[in-house]
Amino acid sequence: MCAVSKVCHKRYSFDRYAFIAELTKVCHKWHTFDMTYYDRIYEQAVDNNGLITATEARALGVPNADLVKIARRGKLIRAGHGVYRLTHYVPTELDRYAEAAALVGSDAYIYGESVLAMFDLALVNPRKVKIATPARLRKKLPSYIAVVPAKAGTEVTRYSGVPSQSVADAFRTSQTTVMTERLLPAIEDARIQGLVSEKEAKELTKEIKGARKNTTK
Repeated sequence: MCAVSKVCHKRYSFDRYAFIAELTKVCHKWHTFDMTYYDRIYEQAVDNNGLITATEARALGVPNADLVKIARRGKLIRAGHGVYRLTHYVPTELDRYAEAAALVGSDAYIYGESVLAMFDLALVNPRKVKIATPARLRKKLPSYIAVVPAKAGTEVTRYSGVPSQSVADAFRTSQTTVMTERLLPAIEDARIQGLVSEKEAKELTKEIKGARKNTTK
């Protein structure tokens, strides 16, 4: 018999049903306390590639201490400093990118070739996920993340909840690192996937072809 049961049993030894009712209330209170916090976290994380940050949890009214408790109970997995992932979550191909951006910070986003790699464009496969951020970082990050300073004027959007430089802007950024022969057909692939509009595709094709002519003169 647990400590709570002993106390309740002593207090309600004269009435078995009162004892059961009191114990049920106590257990329900503990269960509801835990599940209420977890439900808030789950609702947020399930629409965010299974991720929740300590900052987001606090905004939901979940204290950091209780976030840690939920993780200890096995319902969350600590991905890194202040970042947690749902234990019961169906993984997707974007998870690695979403996690990388979350670990860097709230203002971070996928950048350059990594944006193209995220959608299997231009046959690029960088060893590290490139993340741009305006913040100055001191925290230690996983080795698969490469942080670069955010540039003014970068088009930033979200793809399935993942903060990212727009695909169109990523094509422009990648002109100096990816062969034109790969970029041009990739633009059409991006148009087919709905990642760039037909107008953007034409403008990008013209721009990249023009840049190639200038470099060969």
